[in-house]
Amino acid sequence: MTDETKKKVVVVGAGVIGASIAFDLQRRGFQVTLIDKGEPGRGTSFGNMASIALDFAAGSGPSTWKKIPGWLLDPEGPVWLRPSYAARMLPWFLRFLAAGRPSRLREIEDAGMSLSLRALGDFREMLQAIGASELMTEEGCLAIYETEAEFAADRGHLAMMQRYGLEFEVLSNGAIQYHEPALSPVIAKAVLLPDNKSIRDPYKLVVRLTDAAIAAGAAFASGAVSNIERKGDGTVVIALDDGRRIEAAFVVLAAGVHTRFLAAKLGEPIPLETERGYHTQIMKPGISMRYSVIWPHRAFMVTPTAGGIRVGGNVELAGLDAAPDFRRPRVLVRHAQRALPGLKVEEATEWMGHRPALPDTIPIISPSSKMPGVFYATGHGHLGLTYAATTARLIGDMVSRAKPSVDMTPFRIDRY
Repeated sequence: MTDETKKKVVVVGAGVIGASIAFDLQRRGFQVTLIDKGEPGRGTSFGNMASIALDFAAGSGPSTWKKIPGWLLDPEGPVWLRPSYAARMLPWFLRFLAAGRPSRLREIEDAGMSLSLRALGDFREMLQAIGASELMTEEGCLAIYETEAEFAADRGHLAMMQRYGLEFEVLSNGAIQYHEPALSPVIAKAVLLPDNKSIRDPYKLVVRLTDAAIAAGAAFASGAVSNIERKGDGTVVIALDDGRRIEAAFVVLAAGVHTRFLAAKLGEPIPLETERGYHTQIMKPGISMRYSVIWPHRAFMVTPTAGGIRVGGNVELAGLDAAPDFRRPRVLVRHAQRALPGLKVEEATEWMGHRPALPDTIPIISPSSKMPGVFYATGHGHLGLTYAATTARLIGDMVSRAKPSVDMTPFRIDRY
């Protein structure tokens, strides 16, 4: 391997994770090529809920199995498993349920929180480095509960936050409307999460990260990766569908759910599924909001972002190829209008994207177990934006052979 090649890194995937990694590595002195089959930021990162959400929650718990019949029967519920896809999901679901065992749950929470507790500081430092600090708001998030029973059902999650030292404040009665006048009086309780910030435009963030990496010397290449090979001298060769071949010392696979296809080619299949998420972007909402709002019981969020108000969330399990079911975002808008009765739906667009989800909720941030020089950064689920800067820093440490500030054992690719 030539000295020039030793400094070359290819990052596959130009969403918020890949763009953050590309910027971090270029800043460390590597020569980065960022590859995506589309434009930077136009994939799943385009439609996220713009939330830096520090309150990690494991996807599965001891009683999760009781909810599965409802997921099959209620197409308007917070999780919808299309019956036609259920059989294909079975191996993933068995791992998902196993991750909810009490003996495993605390390990997962410790791992997730090891990233969450760093996320805000790392994100602020990254934004400052690209000259885009203004993209993050200084307001927090309100978790809302329509009834005392809903609030009581979430006490376990609040206790977990308390255990890890996350700040929150419980609000009731007029204090809720004092903080967010647009909220309905039917909301009985709210929890103010002051450190859960929002991004003013997630797409612009990815563009700014990519531009900053390119300004520092990185390159962007448009194309689809078809294979990854390793030469005898240790050089990693990335083959593109159009016949181009790019050589580098290191490759980082950060292509969201599509990473699973490249991992399979390397002989290390990973149980990466798509949680299809929907949003409605409303440009004339008829209200203004100070905070983002999350309704845990109904599994959706409302965020002022991208020049309007975005309503989104929920989970649909139906694979990569099924057509979108736009009944789902319309249900979320109806729920949002119950919480925010003044919300209008004018100049609105609907969107669907693919969150990369692993059964144990925590991502893979890891060197390959099969091919030296290859690294993975995928499976961030609902926390891709939250963990972007921290993931970039950890991958940068591993590629440059520095000691990461986090125990990386829980995030290894061969944990399954």
